[in-house]
Amino acid sequence: MSDVKTDILAVGAHPDDVEIGMGGTIALHTSRGYSTSIINLTKAELSSNGTVETRQDEAEQAASLLGVEKLIQLDYPDRGLAECREEIVQKLTYHIRTLRPRHVFAPGIRDRHPDHTETGRLVKEAVFNAGIQKYNPSLGGPFRPEAFWYYQINGMTDPRYVVDISTVIDRKLEALQAYKSQFSSGPDTVATPLTDAYIERVRSREHITGQLIGVRYGEGFTSDGPLAVTNLFGSDSHEEI
Repeated sequence: MSDVKTDILAVGAHPDDVEIGMGGTIALHTSRGYSTSIINLTKAELSSNGTVETRQDEAEQAASLLGVEKLIQLDYPDRGLAECREEIVQKLTYHIRTLRPRHVFAPGIRDRHPDHTETGRLVKEAVFNAGIQKYNPSLGGPFRPEAFWYYQINGMTDPRYVVDISTVIDRKLEALQAYKSQFSSGPDTVATPLTDAYIERVRSREHITGQLIGVRYGEGFTSDGPLAVTNLFGSDSHEEI
């Protein structure tokens, strides 16, 4: 696609969501020359640990470690996404039309954190609206990505496909470790699920996911519909990323 400006656009509710769910997939594809952009909807100002300023620095460091080309930080309220729904959908529609990504990723809509599930729904709506020619032309010309996928943050789902991240698992974990305010414990740290060996549990999850396709580590993704395949023996299928 000659008008593509970024190959992968990943959206998260908070800084660290994308890294948890698909940091390996991003690292793998940036190492192969594909361009990646991340949009975070909130600054996670309600997090139990760390400050907004610290979290922003950590997000920049993590993006650099993964080779992310563009990191876009929005400023919608943590735990208040539903109240800004229409504004967020329009903002995401604008960014999709501007960045013109081949593949768009969002958190899965089966997650214990309401902000994650809400983000998945908002991105789905924006992806749909971005392709409608008469939908708010002030947000840019219509554009429809090739595919829209969900990544997993908390828990595990039955993936529609798995990306082999065995060669980049260390880069993914290094990017997560950049979020010291969230995943490290200390005398002033509030105990949360993130401070209780969370990164090690992510590694274990990716190990189990990788076993599904016979590799050491993998990241799983789901979609709303079936995968589109045009050639059983070639690489020209929509699930190739």
